[in-house]
Amino acid sequence: MLLSPAVEVSMEVDEAFLGLLEKLNEARIPAVVSTCRSSADSARASARKARRLVSGYVWKRSAHHHDETLIEPLEFLAERLSALQHDDGTYDIGNLHSPPDTAFAVQDLCLCWALLESDGQAATEGSRAILEQVIRKAGLALATGGLHTPNHRWEVSAALARVNQLFPDGRYAARIDDWLAEGIDATPDGIYSERSSTYASEVTNPSLPTIARLHGRPELISFVRRNLDATLYLLEPDGEVDTIGSRRQDQTKVREVWWYLLQFRELALQDGDGRFATVAKDIEGRGAGELGDFLAEVVERPELAGLLPAAVPAPDDFVHEFPDQQLARVRRGSRTATVFGGTDFHRVPVIASGLSTNPTFFKFRAGAAVLDSVRLSPQFFGTGHFRSDGLRRTGPASFELGDEVRVPYHLPLPKEYRSVDGGYALASDGRFYSSMDFARRPKEYRTLRSRVVVTEVAGGFDLDFELSGSDVPFAIELCFRAGGALRGVEQLDADGNYQLVGGTGVYSFGRDSIEFGPGNGAARVAMDPGEQYTQPNGSLVPDGLRVYLTGRAPTRYTLALRAS
Repeated sequence: MLLSPAVEVSMEVDEAFLGLLEKLNEARIPAVVSTCRSSADSARASARKARRLVSGYVWKRSAHHHDETLIEPLEFLAERLSALQHDDGTYDIGNLHSPPDTAFAVQDLCLCWALLESDGQAATEGSRAILEQVIRKAGLALATGGLHTPNHRWEVSAALARVNQLFPDGRYAARIDDWLAEGIDATPDGIYSERSSTYASEVTNPSLPTIARLHGRPELISFVRRNLDATLYLLEPDGEVDTIGSRRQDQTKVREVWWYLLQFRELALQDGDGRFATVAKDIEGRGAGELGDFLAEVVERPELAGLLPAAVPAPDDFVHEFPDQQLARVRRGSRTATVFGGTDFHRVPVIASGLSTNPTFFKFRAGAAVLDSVRLSPQFFGTGHFRSDGLRRTGPASFELGDEVRVPYHLPLPKEYRSVDGGYALASDGRFYSSMDFARRPKEYRTLRSRVVVTEVAGGFDLDFELSGSDVPFAIELCFRAGGALRGVEQLDADGNYQLVGGTGVYSFGRDSIEFGPGNGAARVAMDPGEQYTQPNGSLVPDGLRVYLTGRAPTRYTLALRAS
């Protein structure tokens, strides 16, 4: 039940947590006031700005509590949200007439309306009236409209649960039940089908508890619990979350853990889980990100500000497998590694949104020294980077990656399929399209087999490469985090490209370093991303300091990576 924001919470409160959210919300309000009229803001951006204003306005402890100077900006935002809304109740937010994008805004607007209504100030009656019209109008759109991605089901359902709480309508509940009947898309690993930290922390994990609480489905909390437990093994010591296995935009991005704050806090309080409490307190201690935005939910649900259970260390010494992602994580204190063989490329050999296509198969951290990516690119008929077809554990902390690529040469069609007019079906042979009726042609193949065995050793890892089957040049790319310094390598250009010709190279960031080598010769071999990238002028060059080691197959080579 929504409690009045002016009422003191009758429980033992985590004052440090509340104080942090209050301070960060207060700091954001001047920027909201000065930018609220920006014509570039989407409906989602305007709704979030309104939420920030409302949080400070209704919360008794805030320096902006019942601040009259917030009324006009709030009214402007409400009127703008009304003006932007289509007759069908939706908004254009990137996508046109988009129910799921509308749902993101509606969740914020429901919070705003409920908090203002509970606060009951005459000065906000005008804004409340406009917001109510917007919410009611959007409710029917969400109850009848469609969506695009797995996580949209839960965002729309959570928005409908909020609308139904404020303005009950059986159609809202019925549509929630329709989406829930499809089942929650969680794997036994605890990871959702999109394998994305972004959509887990920003959409699914916040949405499922909202549905559970407002729609009477408490069993949904178990999916969030499992996801948070899995996330413990994807956390980096510096507050990042490993995203290499993602199927979404974050598969090549840095993702920070602060988005998970209320999720870890809520489950820590509910379950008495000291590990979750440790993560929540670590996020609070860092103070990074838009933590002030969480104040609205804490005002709505004061129990989230309760004292956390006694802290229990989160896992920091383990080898943990995620079989459904074909991913393994190794952590030894401040030293971590990720081994990945689970791209979708072998099942769906295209580059597209919603697929895991990242060719990075290994990452390594030694304190602040970060090797973000290890990739292998043989120059084999334009087939691009090595992407492992799975991951196999071969020892306590040893994993094998591997792939075989076969490229055909097409032989003459059998006589019964030949056409005197030379017209044949346009088709693909896996690399390119031609009017050659490839499916009916006999073939002879050229083959390249690539194998990488990753083994934990004292102070780091050995990566044993074996390439066989064809005589081709290859390049291994090590991409280190920008901001560090390299030694022992040759600079190739001014664009962040280097080569380790011989001996050992060193990457340093502050007091931490990673040694790598040995160099494998001076031959220059370009990284070939493959025709699916080169044909549309795409790029697979990662951001950072890129060091190349080159050679020629068939060969065996061991790359040693050591923390120093």
